[in-house]
Amino acid sequence: MQHPIIIIGTGLAGYQLAREFRRTDKTTPLYLITRDNGYFYSKPMLSTALTSKKTSETLATATAESMAAQLDATIRTHVEATQIDPATKTLWLGNEALPYSKIVLACGADIIKPPLQGNAKDDIMFVNHLGHYAAFQEQIKDKKHITILGAGLIGCEFANDLSNAGYEVHVIAPAKAPLDLLIPVSVGRLLQNALAQHNVHWHLQCVANTVNKNEKGYLLELSDGTQLKTDIVLSAIGLTPHITLANTAGIQIQRGIIVNRYLETSVKDIYALGDCAEVEGHVLPYITPLLNCTRALSKTLTGERTAVEYPAMPVVVKTPAYPLVICPPPKGLHGEWIIENQDNNVKALFYNTEKHLCGFVLTNAAVKERAQLTAQLPKLF
Repeated sequence: MQHPIIIIGTGLAGYQLAREFRRTDKTTPLYLITRDNGYFYSKPMLSTALTSKKTSETLATATAESMAAQLDATIRTHVEATQIDPATKTLWLGNEALPYSKIVLACGADIIKPPLQGNAKDDIMFVNHLGHYAAFQEQIKDKKHITILGAGLIGCEFANDLSNAGYEVHVIAPAKAPLDLLIPVSVGRLLQNALAQHNVHWHLQCVANTVNKNEKGYLLELSDGTQLKTDIVLSAIGLTPHITLANTAGIQIQRGIIVNRYLETSVKDIYALGDCAEVEGHVLPYITPLLNCTRALSKTLTGERTAVEYPAMPVVVKTPAYPLVICPPPKGLHGEWIIENQDNNVKALFYNTEKHLCGFVLTNAAVKERAQLTAQLPKLF
């Protein structure tokens, strides 16, 4: 009997890998294991769904049953993969044992909880999957004032989306400017100003220390002494790769599950991709690297061992109040930003010490130069 290939996770990484695999291999038994209902949806749409009046039901484009039929796969929903035993090639779902030929970890990332004090710290909301979004949409439907913790990519996108939907939005972050880990502070302040014109209020260079519930909602106390009344608190301070299952198999971990360019972990016949994986030292929770990984790994799983390639991969930030395309330089690279600003159309170019272009930020009308500049950037590998 041929043991199945098992994919842990039915997010975009898991489902897209299964689709790519089935294009070549129609017969190998394929299992997908998920803690949720296995609905297929586009996770990046979560941070723009309110503007487009999407519900959790309309965001989902396929059920687990229909995906199982499409993929000729067995999809197990609402079950927890608890342990991998590489010696016997067994995956454990609690007390149930599943033999495998290969396992792919596509188990995504977990929320980072803010270190808040107060009687309402457990009321903080997160939107990291479809179920979170359904709960969030239900909670805000009769509210007016939303506070976001975090001014990174997701925090800014949600700020824009909530303001488009008519909410008053406050953003709290220790940063000097939005997206300060990805773009120059001066460009971040332009984004800040643009969103401020859309009912987004900023509380920067401070953090929320306590959150307490009262009869009218919540009261936040900030590190700068500000007290902020709000209806809902949404945390967007970041995600951390899900490594719990990998640890049970003794797989090497650093920031994420360490894999090489073949998406191989340190344990034979176990692979990882998507938000849980650290590929050649890179943790890139974006769509383009994920798709590159699914194409390469599907070939490897069907017998054609294929290394993934990471070209320059710009990211479109979904902030229509101030359109942005970013391609940050590699972390730790020495160099400088050269910034041109013509009528609020910014072209910021990052050059290393050898004067080679290694990153860019484009805003407004300058985004049209995206393809031309991307072609000039070196590959990551």
